[in-house]
Amino acid sequence: MSEQHGQEDSKGLGKFGTRLIHFGAEIDKATGASSVPLYQASTFHHFSLDNPPEYDYTRSGNPTRQALEDYIAKLEGGTRGFAFSSGMAAISSAFMLLSSGDHVICTEDVYGGTYRLLTSILNRMGIETTFVDMTDIHQVRAALQPNSKAVFIETPSNPTLKITDIAELVSWAKQHELLTILDNTFMTPYHQRPIEHGVDIVLHSATKFLGGHSDLLAGLAVTAAESLGNRMKQIQNGMGNVLGVQDSWLLIRGMKTLQARMEMSEKGARRLAEWLSGQPGIEQVYYPGLPNHPGRDIHEKQSLGYGAVVSFDTGSGERAKKLLSKIQIPLVAVSLGAVESILSYPAMMSHASMPKEVRLQRGITDGLVRYSVGLEDIEDIIQDLEQALGD
Repeated sequence: MSEQHGQEDSKGLGKFGTRLIHFGAEIDKATGASSVPLYQASTFHHFSLDNPPEYDYTRSGNPTRQALEDYIAKLEGGTRGFAFSSGMAAISSAFMLLSSGDHVICTEDVYGGTYRLLTSILNRMGIETTFVDMTDIHQVRAALQPNSKAVFIETPSNPTLKITDIAELVSWAKQHELLTILDNTFMTPYHQRPIEHGVDIVLHSATKFLGGHSDLLAGLAVTAAESLGNRMKQIQNGMGNVLGVQDSWLLIRGMKTLQARMEMSEKGARRLAEWLSGQPGIEQVYYPGLPNHPGRDIHEKQSLGYGAVVSFDTGSGERAKKLLSKIQIPLVAVSLGAVESILSYPAMMSHASMPKEVRLQRGITDGLVRYSVGLEDIEDIIQDLEQALGD
């Protein structure tokens, strides 16, 4: 791996596990409370018109949300953090940095919601997209157009877990003055910090691993440069798609246990991927921690772990649906990254908005399922899968 999780932060904030707990707002300075207070207020009194308060209206800023935004900025090593009402709200807001007539180069097997945004909404606004296999830098270079303005990256990609060489792509993008945006949902800043590799904006569906408990909807964005942060702040305030106070507080609470959850879930995912690789009838297993994963060396260069998501192809839609009907431990549901395991069927869930022919071109077959490993005993998970896959 590229470095150790225990490496000291350059700003003197301690190692990552310590920074998760001691992030600057963990003790309320006014009362000494051990939890960030919930400022359940929509507006704030102006004690003096000559000296406007720091907060005047919660859409523009709220102390509880600000604590969360500062928290994620510190974890990702950026200058500014932003909390949105969902992961897609964060992604949409990042794309609002573009203008009509601009062109985007995007990971081809991207999350279905991102694909839907680009192909059914932003295209109507005059923003064009070319989807490419970003494991091949030559395809990325070939997609460059005179009006290209941004590169959108998922690594590992969702759901086939392809790996993009972040540093290589960013170096090329900077030569052409392209904005680089990376969805870091699967890895989280515990495993992967793209800003350290030169990425301009990092995004999260914080509904997933950061929240970790399937009880909130949230999106986060972090900017590398202060000037870019100022532009994102204008978009967040102007669009008003901010995260509410209660969910901001819940997300802060969930993030405190990120390291403990990720470590246990990843340990289980590695065991699951190895077991699946030896099972008859499983056509392919996608997990960057497997020795035969084509992107493993690149992933290890830029990430500190392999994550907790394992995708595998059961061979047919019929077999996948049989598995989903017989499985007992995981939720059969949309989403991932929770304390409970979640088994998803991309063809009818996360990527249902992607036309079938497009899905198949990207390796998202009718037999593909995605397993997000939770905190259950991994041997119970394997025993459950064994019975569900059996005839």
